[in-house]
Amino acid sequence: MSASPRTPSRAQVLTDRALATLERFLHIEAVSGIVLLLAAAAALFWANSAWSSGYDALWHTPISFGIGGWTASQSLHFWINDGLMTIFFLVVGMEIRREIHEGALSNLRQAVLPIGAALGGVAVPALIYLAFNGEGIRHHGWAVPTATDIAFAVGVLALLGRGIPGNVRIFLLALAIIDDVIAVLIIALFYSGGLNYLGFAVVGVGLLAVLTMQRMGLGSAWAYVAPGALVWTGFLITGAHPTLAGVVLGLLTPVFSTPARQSPMEVLTRAADELRHRVFDNTPGDPGQLAQPLRELRYAQREVLPPVVRVQMALHPWVAYGVMPIFALANAGVGLGSIDLGAGGAPWVLAGVAVALVVGKPVGVVGATWLLVKLGGCRLPPGVSWRGVVLIGLLAGVGFTMSIFIAMLAFSDPALLGAAKLGVLTGSVAAALLGLAWGWRYTRRLAR
Repeated sequence: MSASPRTPSRAQVLTDRALATLERFLHIEAVSGIVLLLAAAAALFWANSAWSSGYDALWHTPISFGIGGWTASQSLHFWINDGLMTIFFLVVGMEIRREIHEGALSNLRQAVLPIGAALGGVAVPALIYLAFNGEGIRHHGWAVPTATDIAFAVGVLALLGRGIPGNVRIFLLALAIIDDVIAVLIIALFYSGGLNYLGFAVVGVGLLAVLTMQRMGLGSAWAYVAPGALVWTGFLITGAHPTLAGVVLGLLTPVFSTPARQSPMEVLTRAADELRHRVFDNTPGDPGQLAQPLRELRYAQREVLPPVVRVQMALHPWVAYGVMPIFALANAGVGLGSIDLGAGGAPWVLAGVAVALVVGKPVGVVGATWLLVKLGGCRLPPGVSWRGVVLIGLLAGVGFTMSIFIAMLAFSDPALLGAAKLGVLTGSVAAALLGLAWGWRYTRRLAR
Protein backbone atom coordinates (compact mmCIF):
# COMPACT_ATOMS: atom_id res chain seq x y z
CA MET A 1 0.00 0.00 0.00
CA SER A 2 1.39 3.43 -0.88
CA ALA A 3 0.31 6.93 -0.04
CA SER A 4 1.04 9.41 -2.79
CA PRO A 5 0.49 13.08 -2.04
CA ARG A 6 -1.95 14.97 -4.21
CA THR A 7 -2.02 18.70 -4.86
CA PRO A 8 -4.98 20.25 -3.01
CA SER A 9 -7.55 22.13 -5.04
CA ARG A 10 -7.73 25.92 -4.92
CA ALA A 11 -11.05 25.68 -3.06
CA GLN A 12 -9.42 23.50 -0.41
CA VAL A 13 -6.49 25.92 -0.02
CA LEU A 14 -8.87 28.88 0.38
CA THR A 15 -10.98 26.94 2.88
CA ASP A 16 -7.91 26.00 4.95
CA ARG A 17 -6.76 29.63 4.99
CA ALA A 18 -10.22 30.86 5.99
CA LEU A 19 -10.47 28.33 8.84
CA ALA A 20 -6.97 29.22 10.09
CA THR A 21 -7.84 32.92 10.04
CA LEU A 22 -11.10 32.21 11.87
CA GLU A 23 -9.26 30.19 14.53
CA ARG A 24 -6.78 33.04 15.12
CA PHE A 25 -9.66 35.52 15.24
CA LEU A 26 -11.56 33.50 17.86
CA HIS A 27 -8.52 33.50 20.15
CA ILE A 28 -8.29 37.32 20.22
CA GLU A 29 -9.47 38.20 23.72
CA ALA A 30 -10.94 41.56 22.72
CA VAL A 31 -13.26 39.83 20.24
CA SER A 32 -15.02 37.72 22.88
CA GLY A 33 -15.66 40.86 24.93
CA ILE A 34 -17.12 42.61 21.90
CA VAL A 35 -19.37 39.62 21.14
CA LEU A 36 -20.57 39.66 24.75
CA LEU A 37 -21.31 43.40 24.51
CA LEU A 38 -23.21 42.93 21.23
CA ALA A 39 -25.32 40.16 22.79
CA ALA A 40 -26.20 42.42 25.73
CA ALA A 41 -27.04 45.30 23.37
CA ALA A 42 -29.24 42.99 21.28
CA ALA A 43 -31.07 41.85 24.42
CA LEU A 44 -31.68 45.45 25.51
CA PHE A 45 -32.95 46.42 22.05
CA TRP A 46 -35.20 43.35 21.84
CA ALA A 47 -36.66 43.83 25.33
CA ASN A 48 -37.54 47.47 24.56
CA SER A 49 -38.80 47.01 21.00
CA ALA A 50 -42.21 46.23 19.57
CA TRP A 51 -41.26 42.54 19.82
CA SER A 52 -40.62 42.62 23.59
CA SER A 53 -43.41 40.11 24.27
CA GLY A 54 -41.57 37.61 22.10
CA TYR A 55 -38.41 38.14 24.16
CA ASP A 56 -40.13 37.13 27.40
CA ALA A 57 -42.07 34.31 25.75
CA LEU A 58 -38.92 32.76 24.28
CA TRP A 59 -37.08 32.38 27.57
CA HIS A 60 -40.16 31.00 29.33
CA THR A 61 -40.64 28.30 26.70
CA PRO A 62 -40.75 24.92 28.49
CA ILE A 63 -38.04 22.44 27.49
CA SER A 64 -38.45 18.79 28.53
CA PHE A 65 -36.02 15.90 28.76
CA GLY A 66 -37.19 12.38 29.49
CA ILE A 67 -36.00 8.79 29.77
CA GLY A 68 -38.74 6.21 30.08
CA GLY A 69 -41.19 7.40 32.71
CA TRP A 70 -38.86 10.07 34.07
CA THR A 71 -39.24 13.59 32.67
CA ALA A 72 -37.65 16.92 33.61
CA SER A 73 -39.41 20.01 32.33
CA GLN A 74 -38.10 23.53 32.93
CA SER A 75 -38.08 26.83 31.10
CA LEU A 76 -35.39 27.64 28.55
CA HIS A 77 -34.24 30.35 30.98
CA PHE A 78 -33.60 27.68 33.65
CA TRP A 79 -31.62 25.44 31.30
CA ILE A 80 -29.42 28.40 30.33
CA ASN A 81 -28.83 29.84 33.81
CA ASP A 82 -28.68 26.60 35.78
CA GLY A 83 -27.50 24.18 33.11
CA LEU A 84 -25.49 25.86 30.37
CA MET A 85 -23.75 28.20 32.81
CA THR A 86 -22.34 25.12 34.58
CA ILE A 87 -19.90 24.88 31.66
CA PHE A 88 -18.84 28.48 32.34
CA PHE A 89 -18.26 27.64 36.00
CA LEU A 90 -16.37 24.48 34.98
CA VAL A 91 -13.90 26.66 33.07
CA VAL A 92 -13.72 29.02 36.09
CA GLY A 93 -12.93 26.05 38.33
CA MET A 94 -10.17 24.86 35.98
CA GLU A 95 -8.69 28.38 35.86
CA ILE A 96 -8.60 28.41 39.66
CA ARG A 97 -7.03 24.93 39.67
CA ARG A 98 -4.28 26.05 37.29
CA GLU A 99 -3.59 29.17 39.32
CA ILE A 100 -3.27 27.07 42.48
CA HIS A 101 -0.90 24.68 40.71
CA GLU A 102 1.40 27.02 38.81
CA GLY A 103 -0.02 30.54 38.78
CA ALA A 104 -0.57 33.48 41.09
CA LEU A 105 -2.05 31.25 43.82
CA SER A 106 0.77 28.68 43.82
CA ASN A 107 3.00 30.76 46.06
CA LEU A 108 1.54 32.44 49.14
CA ARG A 109 3.98 35.33 49.11
CA GLN A 110 3.28 35.95 45.42
CA ALA A 111 -0.48 35.60 45.92
CA VAL A 112 -0.84 38.04 48.85
CA LEU A 113 -1.01 41.18 46.70
CA PRO A 114 -3.72 40.07 44.21
CA ILE A 115 -5.66 38.37 47.02
CA GLY A 116 -5.58 41.56 49.08
CA ALA A 117 -6.52 43.67 46.04
CA ALA A 118 -9.43 41.33 45.25
CA LEU A 119 -10.68 41.43 48.86
CA GLY A 120 -10.55 45.21 48.80
CA GLY A 121 -12.40 45.16 45.48
CA VAL A 122 -15.15 43.08 47.10
CA ALA A 123 -15.46 44.81 50.48
CA VAL A 124 -15.59 48.46 49.35
CA PRO A 125 -18.28 47.98 46.63
CA ALA A 126 -20.38 45.94 49.07
CA LEU A 127 -20.16 48.73 51.68
CA ILE A 128 -21.00 51.41 49.11
CA TYR A 129 -24.02 49.40 47.93
CA LEU A 130 -25.22 48.96 51.53
CA ALA A 131 -24.83 52.71 52.12
CA PHE A 132 -27.47 53.17 49.41
CA ASN A 133 -29.56 50.13 50.30
CA GLY A 134 -29.38 49.32 53.98
CA GLU A 135 -33.14 48.89 54.41
CA GLY A 136 -35.58 46.09 53.62
CA ILE A 137 -34.95 43.43 51.02
CA ARG A 138 -32.77 45.77 48.99
CA HIS A 139 -29.75 44.81 51.11
CA HIS A 140 -29.89 41.29 49.59
CA GLY A 141 -28.10 42.69 46.56
CA TRP A 142 -24.92 43.64 48.43
CA ALA A 143 -22.86 41.08 46.47
CA VAL A 144 -24.04 42.17 43.00
CA PRO A 145 -21.28 44.78 42.44
CA THR A 146 -18.48 42.69 43.95
CA ALA A 147 -17.68 40.48 40.91
CA THR A 148 -15.38 41.12 37.94
CA ASP A 149 -16.09 39.77 34.46
CA ILE A 150 -12.81 38.19 33.28
CA ALA A 151 -13.69 38.08 29.58
CA PHE A 152 -14.96 41.64 29.44
CA ALA A 153 -12.16 43.15 31.55
CA VAL A 154 -9.34 41.37 29.72
CA GLY A 155 -11.04 42.11 26.40
CA VAL A 156 -11.06 45.85 27.15
CA LEU A 157 -7.40 45.62 28.21
CA ALA A 158 -6.59 43.90 24.90
CA LEU A 159 -8.14 46.83 23.01
CA LEU A 160 -5.36 49.03 24.41
CA GLY A 161 -2.80 47.08 22.40
CA ARG A 162 0.64 45.73 23.19
CA GLY A 163 1.79 48.89 24.94
CA ILE A 164 0.36 47.56 28.23
CA PRO A 165 3.07 45.81 30.30
CA GLY A 166 2.57 42.05 30.52
CA ASN A 167 2.52 42.06 34.33
CA VAL A 168 -0.46 44.45 34.31
CA ARG A 169 -2.44 41.83 32.40
CA ILE A 170 -1.23 39.05 34.73
CA PHE A 171 -2.19 41.10 37.81
CA LEU A 172 -5.67 41.75 36.36
CA LEU A 173 -6.12 38.06 35.48
CA ALA A 174 -5.03 36.93 38.96
CA LEU A 175 -7.31 39.48 40.62
CA ALA A 176 -10.29 38.47 38.45
CA ILE A 177 -9.75 34.76 39.14
CA ILE A 178 -9.52 35.36 42.89
CA ASP A 179 -12.61 37.53 42.52
CA ASP A 180 -14.36 34.52 40.97
CA VAL A 181 -13.31 32.33 43.91
CA ILE A 182 -14.87 34.85 46.29
CA ALA A 183 -18.02 35.10 44.14
CA VAL A 184 -18.43 31.31 44.15
CA LEU A 185 -18.07 31.24 47.95
CA ILE A 186 -20.61 34.07 48.27
CA ILE A 187 -23.11 32.17 46.10
CA ALA A 188 -22.59 28.98 48.11
CA LEU A 189 -22.83 30.66 51.53
CA PHE A 190 -25.36 33.47 51.04
CA TYR A 191 -27.50 32.68 47.99
CA SER A 192 -28.39 29.03 48.46
CA GLY A 193 -31.77 28.06 49.92
CA GLY A 194 -32.52 25.65 52.74
CA LEU A 195 -30.27 22.68 52.10
CA ASN A 196 -31.58 19.16 51.53
CA TYR A 197 -28.74 17.01 52.79
CA LEU A 198 -29.89 14.00 50.76
CA GLY A 199 -28.55 15.84 47.74
CA PHE A 200 -25.04 15.80 49.20
CA ALA A 201 -25.14 12.00 49.15
CA VAL A 202 -25.86 12.17 45.41
CA VAL A 203 -23.02 14.68 44.99
CA GLY A 204 -20.73 12.33 46.92
CA VAL A 205 -21.58 9.38 44.68
CA GLY A 206 -20.85 11.47 41.58
CA LEU A 207 -17.53 12.74 42.95
CA LEU A 208 -16.54 9.22 44.03
CA ALA A 209 -17.20 8.05 40.47
CA VAL A 210 -15.04 10.89 39.10
CA LEU A 211 -12.15 10.09 41.45
CA THR A 212 -12.41 6.36 40.74
CA MET A 213 -12.30 6.96 36.99
CA GLN A 214 -9.27 9.22 37.40
CA ARG A 215 -7.61 6.49 39.46
CA MET A 216 -8.35 4.00 36.68
CA GLY A 217 -6.56 6.27 34.21
CA LEU A 218 -9.59 7.20 32.08
CA GLY A 219 -8.39 10.32 30.27
CA SER A 220 -11.26 11.02 27.87
CA ALA A 221 -13.30 14.03 28.97
CA TRP A 222 -16.47 12.44 27.57
CA ALA A 223 -16.22 9.64 30.13
CA TYR A 224 -16.87 12.19 32.90
CA VAL A 225 -20.11 13.61 31.48
CA ALA A 226 -22.37 11.09 33.27
CA PRO A 227 -20.81 11.43 36.77
CA GLY A 228 -20.64 15.20 36.21
CA ALA A 229 -24.38 15.23 35.48
CA LEU A 230 -24.89 13.26 38.70
CA VAL A 231 -22.95 15.89 40.68
CA TRP A 232 -25.04 18.64 39.04
CA THR A 233 -28.28 16.83 39.96
CA GLY A 234 -27.08 16.40 43.53
CA PHE A 235 -26.42 20.12 43.93
CA LEU A 236 -29.86 20.85 42.45
CA ILE A 237 -31.45 18.53 45.03
CA THR A 238 -29.56 20.18 47.90
CA GLY A 239 -30.98 23.61 47.12
CA ALA A 240 -27.52 25.05 46.44
CA HIS A 241 -27.08 26.52 42.99
CA PRO A 242 -26.34 23.59 40.63
CA THR A 243 -23.71 25.55 38.68
CA LEU A 244 -21.43 25.05 41.70
CA ALA A 245 -21.00 21.53 40.34
CA GLY A 246 -18.93 23.05 37.54
CA VAL A 247 -16.55 24.70 40.00
CA VAL A 248 -16.11 21.50 42.03
CA LEU A 249 -15.45 19.39 38.92
CA GLY A 250 -13.05 22.03 37.60
CA LEU A 251 -11.08 21.95 40.84
CA LEU A 252 -10.84 18.14 40.57
CA THR A 253 -9.50 18.21 37.01
CA PRO A 254 -5.96 16.71 37.03
CA VAL A 255 -2.99 19.02 36.45
CA PHE A 256 -0.84 16.11 35.23
CA SER A 257 -1.33 13.77 32.30
CA THR A 258 -2.49 10.20 32.91
CA PRO A 259 0.41 8.14 34.36
CA ALA A 260 1.88 5.72 31.81
CA ARG A 261 5.01 3.59 31.29
CA GLN A 262 5.99 5.77 28.34
CA SER A 263 5.75 9.53 27.99
CA PRO A 264 3.31 10.86 25.35
CA MET A 265 6.24 12.11 23.24
CA GLU A 266 7.82 8.63 23.21
CA VAL A 267 4.50 7.10 22.13
CA LEU A 268 4.12 9.76 19.43
CA THR A 269 7.60 9.07 18.06
CA ARG A 270 7.20 5.28 18.05
CA ALA A 271 3.70 5.34 16.51
CA ALA A 272 4.76 7.86 13.86
CA ASP A 273 7.79 5.73 12.95
CA GLU A 274 5.61 2.64 12.61
CA LEU A 275 3.12 4.47 10.40
CA ARG A 276 5.91 5.83 8.22
CA HIS A 277 7.35 2.33 7.88
CA ARG A 278 4.01 0.79 6.92
CA VAL A 279 2.67 3.54 4.65
CA PHE A 280 5.54 5.39 3.06
CA ASP A 281 7.94 2.43 2.75
CA ASN A 282 5.24 0.47 0.89
CA THR A 283 5.27 -2.41 3.38
CA PRO A 284 2.56 -4.86 2.29
CA GLY A 285 0.00 -5.89 4.81
CA ASP A 286 -3.55 -5.55 6.06
CA PRO A 287 -4.70 -1.89 6.27
CA GLY A 288 -6.29 -2.84 9.57
CA GLN A 289 -2.78 -3.08 11.02
CA LEU A 290 -2.70 0.72 10.96
CA ALA A 291 -5.42 0.85 13.62
CA GLN A 292 -3.07 0.28 16.56
CA PRO A 293 -0.48 2.99 15.74
CA LEU A 294 -3.29 5.41 14.87
CA ARG A 295 -4.94 4.70 18.21
CA GLU A 296 -1.63 5.28 19.97
CA LEU A 297 -1.21 8.57 18.10
CA ARG A 298 -4.65 9.75 19.26
CA TYR A 299 -3.84 8.76 22.84
CA ALA A 300 -0.46 10.50 22.80
CA GLN A 301 -1.90 13.61 21.17
CA ARG A 302 -4.49 13.79 23.96
CA GLU A 303 -1.99 13.23 26.76
CA VAL A 304 0.65 15.74 25.62
CA LEU A 305 -1.28 18.38 27.55
CA PRO A 306 -2.61 17.76 31.09
CA PRO A 307 -6.42 17.50 31.33
CA VAL A 308 -6.85 20.86 33.10
CA VAL A 309 -5.19 22.61 30.14
CA ARG A 310 -6.62 20.42 27.38
CA VAL A 311 -10.25 20.61 28.49
CA GLN A 312 -10.07 24.33 29.25
CA MET A 313 -8.63 25.05 25.79
CA ALA A 314 -11.34 22.93 24.17
CA LEU A 315 -14.17 24.60 26.08
CA HIS A 316 -12.93 28.20 25.93
CA PRO A 317 -14.27 29.06 22.43
CA TRP A 318 -17.64 27.47 23.26
CA VAL A 319 -17.89 29.43 26.50
CA ALA A 320 -16.62 32.73 25.06
CA TYR A 321 -18.71 32.64 21.87
CA GLY A 322 -21.61 30.45 22.92
CA VAL A 323 -22.41 30.13 26.62
CA MET A 324 -21.69 33.72 27.70
CA PRO A 325 -23.38 35.50 24.75
CA ILE A 326 -26.46 33.26 25.15
CA PHE A 327 -26.51 34.05 28.87
CA ALA A 328 -26.24 37.78 28.09
CA LEU A 329 -29.00 37.56 25.49
CA ALA A 330 -31.27 35.75 27.94
CA ASN A 331 -30.62 37.99 30.96
CA ALA A 332 -29.53 41.47 29.86
CA GLY A 333 -32.89 42.31 28.31
CA VAL A 334 -34.18 44.84 30.82
CA GLY A 335 -37.45 46.47 29.81
CA LEU A 336 -36.79 50.10 30.68
CA GLY A 337 -40.48 50.91 30.62
CA SER A 338 -41.21 48.25 33.24
CA ILE A 339 -38.77 49.68 35.80
CA ASP A 340 -40.57 52.07 38.12
CA LEU A 341 -37.77 54.25 39.44
CA GLY A 342 -40.22 56.14 41.59
CA ALA A 343 -41.25 53.28 43.85
CA GLY A 344 -40.00 50.27 45.74
CA GLY A 345 -36.44 51.48 46.20
CA ALA A 346 -35.48 50.56 42.61
CA PRO A 347 -33.55 53.82 41.98
CA TRP A 348 -31.42 53.16 45.07
CA VAL A 349 -30.60 49.64 43.87
CA LEU A 350 -29.64 50.99 40.43
CA ALA A 351 -27.51 53.78 41.90
CA GLY A 352 -25.95 51.52 44.53
CA VAL A 353 -24.84 48.92 41.97
CA ALA A 354 -23.57 51.43 39.40
CA VAL A 355 -21.65 53.61 41.88
CA ALA A 356 -20.20 50.57 43.64
CA LEU A 357 -18.83 49.22 40.33
CA VAL A 358 -17.50 52.53 38.97
CA VAL A 359 -16.16 53.99 42.24
CA GLY A 360 -16.03 51.16 44.76
CA LYS A 361 -14.04 48.70 42.67
CA PRO A 362 -11.08 51.00 41.84
CA VAL A 363 -11.06 52.49 45.35
CA GLY A 364 -11.06 49.03 46.91
CA VAL A 365 -8.43 47.55 44.58
CA VAL A 366 -6.05 50.54 44.65
CA GLY A 367 -6.58 51.16 48.38
CA ALA A 368 -5.90 47.56 49.40
CA THR A 369 -2.85 47.37 47.12
CA TRP A 370 -1.46 50.64 48.49
CA LEU A 371 -2.00 49.46 52.08
CA LEU A 372 -0.22 46.14 51.51
CA VAL A 373 2.74 47.85 49.81
CA LYS A 374 2.88 50.61 52.44
CA LEU A 375 2.97 48.07 55.26
CA GLY A 376 6.08 46.61 53.64
CA GLY A 377 4.81 43.09 53.13
CA CYS A 378 4.41 43.33 49.34
CA ARG A 379 5.90 44.97 46.27
CA LEU A 380 4.34 45.91 42.98
CA PRO A 381 5.25 43.41 40.23
CA PRO A 382 8.02 44.51 37.83
CA GLY A 383 6.70 46.88 35.20
CA VAL A 384 3.51 47.67 37.16
CA SER A 385 3.31 51.31 38.27
CA TRP A 386 0.58 52.92 40.34
CA ARG A 387 -0.99 54.16 37.11
CA GLY A 388 -1.16 50.53 36.06
CA VAL A 389 -2.83 49.61 39.37
CA VAL A 390 -5.45 52.33 38.77
CA LEU A 391 -6.11 50.84 35.32
CA ILE A 392 -6.56 47.40 36.90
CA GLY A 393 -8.95 48.88 39.47
CA LEU A 394 -11.05 50.61 36.81
CA LEU A 395 -11.33 47.48 34.67
CA ALA A 396 -12.22 45.42 37.75
CA GLY A 397 -15.44 47.47 37.79
CA VAL A 398 -16.64 45.62 34.69
CA GLY A 399 -18.94 43.20 36.48
CA PHE A 400 -21.32 42.02 33.76
CA THR A 401 -21.74 38.19 33.66
CA MET A 402 -21.18 37.23 37.30
CA SER A 403 -22.90 40.38 38.61
CA ILE A 404 -26.07 39.71 36.60
CA PHE A 405 -25.93 36.09 37.74
CA ILE A 406 -25.79 37.13 41.42
CA ALA A 407 -28.55 39.73 40.88
CA MET A 408 -30.93 36.98 39.75
CA LEU A 409 -30.15 35.03 42.91
CA ALA A 410 -30.54 38.11 45.12
CA PHE A 411 -33.88 39.50 43.91
CA SER A 412 -37.21 37.88 43.13
CA ASP A 413 -38.98 41.26 42.82
CA PRO A 414 -39.01 42.10 39.06
CA ALA A 415 -38.61 45.84 39.71
CA LEU A 416 -35.56 45.41 41.93
CA LEU A 417 -34.07 42.77 39.63
CA GLY A 418 -34.52 45.03 36.61
CA ALA A 419 -32.94 47.95 38.47
CA ALA A 420 -30.00 45.78 39.55
CA LYS A 421 -29.43 44.55 35.98
CA LEU A 422 -29.60 48.10 34.65
CA GLY A 423 -27.12 49.17 37.32
CA VAL A 424 -24.76 46.37 36.27
CA LEU A 425 -25.02 47.33 32.60
CA THR A 426 -24.53 51.07 33.11
CA GLY A 427 -21.81 50.60 35.73
CA SER A 428 -19.91 48.05 33.64
CA VAL A 429 -20.05 50.19 30.48
CA ALA A 430 -18.94 53.28 32.43
CA ALA A 431 -16.08 51.33 34.04
CA ALA A 432 -14.98 50.01 30.64
CA LEU A 433 -15.02 53.49 29.07
CA LEU A 434 -13.11 54.99 32.00
CA GLY A 435 -10.61 52.14 31.79
CA LEU A 436 -10.13 52.73 28.07
CA ALA A 437 -9.63 56.46 28.57
CA TRP A 438 -7.17 55.97 31.42
CA GLY A 439 -5.40 53.16 29.58
CA TRP A 440 -4.97 55.31 26.46
CA ARG A 441 -3.25 58.03 28.48
CA TYR A 442 -1.25 55.39 30.36
CA THR A 443 0.10 53.80 27.17
CA ARG A 444 0.94 57.22 25.68
CA ARG A 445 2.95 58.07 28.78
CA LEU A 446 4.77 54.71 28.61
CA ALA A 447 5.62 55.30 24.95
CA ARG A 448 7.48 58.56 25.69
